[in-house]
Order: sequence, then C-alpha cells, then structure tokens
Amino acid sequence: MFEVLVIEDDDRIRLALTLALEDEGYTVRAAATAEEGLLGQRREPADIVLVDLMLPGIDGFQCIRELRRTDDVPVVVISARDDTHDIVAALEAGADDYLVKPVATKELSARLRALQRRARPPAQTAQPDELALGDLAVRPLAGEVLLRGEQLTLTRTEFRLLCELAEHAGQVLSRQQLLQRVWEYDFGDERLVDVHVGRLRQKIEDNPGTPQRLVTVRGLGYKMPR
Repeated sequence: MFEVLVIEDDDRIRLALTLALEDEGYTVRAAATAEEGLLGQRREPADIVLVDLMLPGIDGFQCIRELRRTDDVPVVVISARDDTHDIVAALEAGADDYLVKPVATKELSARLRALQRRARPPAQTAQPDELALGDLAVRPLAGEVLLRGEQLTLTRTEFRLLCELAEHAGQVLSRQQLLQRVWEYDFGDERLVDVHVGRLRQKIEDNPGTPQRLVTVRGLGYKMPR
C-alpha cells in the first residue's frame, strides 16, 4: 500500500485531494504547512509527496529543497501557478513532476501509478551490472553512479534518466522518448526532461555550460557519446 503525503494549505483542496486519493486506494496523510509536512516526513516517511507552492511560512520551493537534503522521495508539485518560470524553478528545486490546478483525478492517479512503477526495483536480468562511459560509471542494479571513483548523489528520476541515456550511449533520444521511458508518460511537458538534464549536468559534467558527457543534439534531443 503506497502512502501519499499531501502538503496543501487550502482546507477544501487538501480534503478533496485526500478523498480522491483514498478512493484510488492510497493511504493519505495531510499537512497544512511545509513545516508540519517536513516534520511528518522525517518521523514517518511517505512513498510520494504532493506539495503546493504557495504555502504559509516556508513556501513550496523551500519545502522541496529541504526534502531533497536528506530524502529522494518522489515529489509532485500541484499548484495554480502555471508560469514557466515557476514550473522550471520547482523542478530545479528537486520536484519530479508538476501539475497545474485544477487537477483531474484520473491524470493525478496516472502520474502516481507511474511513480509507483518507477519506485520498484529493476528486473535483475534487464540491465547490465555497469555501464562505463570514460571516467563515468553507471551501475543500474546497484543504484550507483561514480565519477572518477567518487559516488554521486542523484534523485530517483535523475538516476533513471542517466541509466536510459547511458544504456543507449551514442544514440540520440528525443524528449518524447525520454518522457515515455523515464517518466512512463505517453504525453507530457517536455520541460520535465530539459530541467532534469540540466540537473544531471550539474552533477556529472566538469563544466555544465559546455557539456561533454551529456550533449544536446539540436532539434533532435539528447545523447551520451560513447
């Protein structure tokens, strides 16, 4: 049974999300502030966190950053703010996905089911033990990434994205292909891919401004050279 933590200050929206998710079979805990939600997550970690951006006290952006200091739990932003800057800022803070209110229950449930599938351990025969790309080593089964022998810390989504690109080194993968393979979405906002690629570059590139390990192929997508 997956447990979802909902951090939302609007009483009506918080109750509506709680009831909708419970109808879908989830166990739900709710918090009206980021402070309450963060404390609850530390004491009793949920499997997925939904967070609004416009919260009293600590806002949603800072809440996500605080979560990411110690927790790789999947985070989905649910907000009325649909400006590109806000969406990109939330993803850069560490969110895995972003939905704009009002959210259709079926769409939210589909996104959460995809997150559940992504949280499952990989099939033991589906992936190689290690993918070596120069001084970068990706170990899909062990859940490890090493750069010059030093282990890197990635979120679950960043790790899945890196594995997908590394497994297809030398091939260009479009944003839509990556959405389908990493996020398991048949359609979605391609900014999810762009922002997570940017976050990955901050961790695996010597100079993220001139990437060498994860490059953009203009008009086509992204690839990792062999």
